[in-house]
Amino acid sequence: METVLVIGAARSGTAAARLLKQQGYEVILTDSGPVTDRSGLEGIKIVDNGHPEWLFEKEYAFVVKNPGIPYRVPVVKRFVDAGIPVYTEIETAFRAAPSLRYGAITGTDGKTTVTTLLYEMLKRKSDSARFAGNIGIPLSEVVLEAEGEPADIALELSNFQLMGTETFRPEVCTVTNLAPDHLDYMDSLESYYESKMKIYENCREEDWFIRNTDDPEIMKYATDIPCRIIDFSLTRECDLCRHDGKVWLLGQELFDEKDLKLAGDFNLGNAMMAAAMAFRLGVTPDDIQEVIRTFPGVEHRIEFVAEHNGVRIYNDTKATNTHAACAALSAFPERVILLAGGKDKHISFDGLKRYDSVVKQCYSFGETRDRFGDVFTHQTSVDTMEEAVDLALGLAEPGDTILLSPACSSFDQFANYEERGRVFKDLIRSRLQ
Repeated sequence: METVLVIGAARSGTAAARLLKQQGYEVILTDSGPVTDRSGLEGIKIVDNGHPEWLFEKEYAFVVKNPGIPYRVPVVKRFVDAGIPVYTEIETAFRAAPSLRYGAITGTDGKTTVTTLLYEMLKRKSDSARFAGNIGIPLSEVVLEAEGEPADIALELSNFQLMGTETFRPEVCTVTNLAPDHLDYMDSLESYYESKMKIYENCREEDWFIRNTDDPEIMKYATDIPCRIIDFSLTRECDLCRHDGKVWLLGQELFDEKDLKLAGDFNLGNAMMAAAMAFRLGVTPDDIQEVIRTFPGVEHRIEFVAEHNGVRIYNDTKATNTHAACAALSAFPERVILLAGGKDKHISFDGLKRYDSVVKQCYSFGETRDRFGDVFTHQTSVDTMEEAVDLALGLAEPGDTILLSPACSSFDQFANYEERGRVFKDLIRSRLQ
């Protein structure tokens, strides 16, 4: 029996361990902290509170690591240096599930919106449709639940997950856009962009890659594409484009622009990519159009929270980088009271400067609070998001928009961006009671 080591006992690690055990491997699951919840891990050897030396002396068929653990961390680097394959659970799940069909989405921004829209469209085709990946559900969990039955999967992938793939192959995939991000994890911006292109690496001639021709970085880095290229643009006519208020794919009308409720051209682009992917996976134009008409948006992504005394309030906590915050600001013409800041990811905020005339006031908080003074003419630094909320509500007048769009990750003061968004909404609701 071959042995596999799984590093990291978070949700994806435990799901991978369970799947590998089911496949007949001897599985060792290790974590630097305590593994308190061991339900479902019967028959798996758990080594917690550190990685003892004997772990490195055993022979492994391969190693599976949590995608959030950088390759330079010693416990991972020792296996890389020894020439042992190191995967993420996406790769191991893919190998275990030949009956699943994948529509895969990566990119810097918009991944969750495209993935969620694609899932809603796939559901119209079949009750067996699922979503997985960076959206919060480990693919290994979906594979375990599928029990070998066919299913269509809307799969959101971070570059961390893609870096640990070797054979993964989607039938249709896209890179939504490329902008600086994760420079605290990656060795360089170039390596970050290159890692995204692994999404089509194993595609076949009949598969599709939807190429965003409006993004110059994608046009630079998307090379040696082995499958059919579907060119997409919001500004010119091509394979996937807008014309006379409608969206067209290879001469087929997909939907009417006016039916989409999401704000901003970037969200129209997200919807176009999702619709094209759904069409490739067998969803009819009628079903695509029904989803477009009814889709309310994704939680935490320019999510409408409340309107009070003529002030509209939005939660865009998922904007964890400059590019995403710029996209949010582009959806509003003026009078935005911006709440921004968080953990420093060592990326530039210069792109936000072009929205200085849109931002009535910026209240910045957290680790990066003082960096926004060089970006906006009207800016105030505070310690916490709660202080920023109170100041914003005190300043706001009818016609203003309060927008939480941090341009930073949440890990200085919150467990994740979802917690930051929930806290924001709770603060708003408590203040408006």
